[in-house]
Amino acid sequence: MNLASIFEGCTLGERFKSTQGRSTGFDYIRVVLALGVICWHVRVTSYGDRDPGIQYDSLADFVLLPFAIFILPMFFSLSGFLVAGSLERCKTFLMFLGLRVLRIAPALAVAVLLSALVLGPLLTTLPLRAYFADPELHAYFLNMVADIHYLLPGVFVSNPFPLVNGQLWTIPYELACYVALVILAATGIFQQRWWLFLSLMAFYAAQVANTILRANDQMKGAGGSTLVMSFVAGLVIYRYRDRIPLSRRLFLLACAVSAALIVVPNGVRFSALPIAYVTIYLGLKNPRRSKIVLSGDYSYGLYVYGFLTQQALMAISPALREWYWNLLLAIPCAIVIATGSWWLVERPALAQRKRLSQLEAWYLTLRANWRSTKLTPVARLTPMPALSNVEGTPEGSDFRARRAEG
Repeated sequence: MNLASIFEGCTLGERFKSTQGRSTGFDYIRVVLALGVICWHVRVTSYGDRDPGIQYDSLADFVLLPFAIFILPMFFSLSGFLVAGSLERCKTFLMFLGLRVLRIAPALAVAVLLSALVLGPLLTTLPLRAYFADPELHAYFLNMVADIHYLLPGVFVSNPFPLVNGQLWTIPYELACYVALVILAATGIFQQRWWLFLSLMAFYAAQVANTILRANDQMKGAGGSTLVMSFVAGLVIYRYRDRIPLSRRLFLLACAVSAALIVVPNGVRFSALPIAYVTIYLGLKNPRRSKIVLSGDYSYGLYVYGFLTQQALMAISPALREWYWNLLLAIPCAIVIATGSWWLVERPALAQRKRLSQLEAWYLTLRANWRSTKLTPVARLTPMPALSNVEGTPEGSDFRARRAEG
């Protein structure tokens, strides 16, 4: 049965199509979530494992904690919904994966290099010769290829929390989601949305088994498996967008279920589907465009540099280690850095999609020649399978639509 016939309002697909895949809600929600990550990290960067006092504990427990638990699942479900559209528009997996690399790798690489070669030498407690000879420094460069390392020699050792860039732990899961999506498309599971839904149910079954086997381990936050599930939930909602209504009642129901799962032991493991609907509903609201907020996609820069900025401020001025000073200084500094990252690194990198399109065209021509001459069947393994049952796919080449895919 079509849910749109039960709940009021248009479907998600109709709203998505009416905005030509460029709903401003997605841009706003990414910025809000990125700032939320900074707000949540204020506790660990300011106090580490030390008890900050009952006043901040109350604030965290009753205001920040319920929102913070779902920040990363919302990020991943939003990513799943948007990159599903990117996959449908791409003619080959080469183009799809290339776009993902252009969106993630340049900013990540620059953040790693700045941390290791600029911030590290300025703040390390070691002599520079010892700093540059330390294997810990050499290992830190592996962050550029998603082999995550958190420490630099002698850096932030006096901070309440010694990690250089603690939130990078999600990067491998994000890359794993993109590879998994390619596998789902190559095997036809993504095109057959019923099988895609069954894949999500398999994740839920695995979570049930994991919860039973690890009954003594209470998960209060979103782990890696929850993030991957949220990504798949975003894929499922995208593929069923012609049947799922954009309904306030359904949105409130999903909010209530998500909130209830916070207080249920290990309930966060099962929050992927309701929190994905909450995220997509908010993203499709399409509020008025702000020329300042939406002049660029600053969310990734805020995410990559936020924790690093907070740690640097703690190291530079120990007198500013109270959580309110942390936020008051870290947020504007992170916004400035994220703005520079967008205009100097991320946007120029995304402009290289034209070269990627040329490479894809060359590849398709080569593949066609191989097929016509029957030289080799290898090329038949990599093209994008034909997508079936696709409704409302935007075909425009508008830059903001492409930017939103990340």
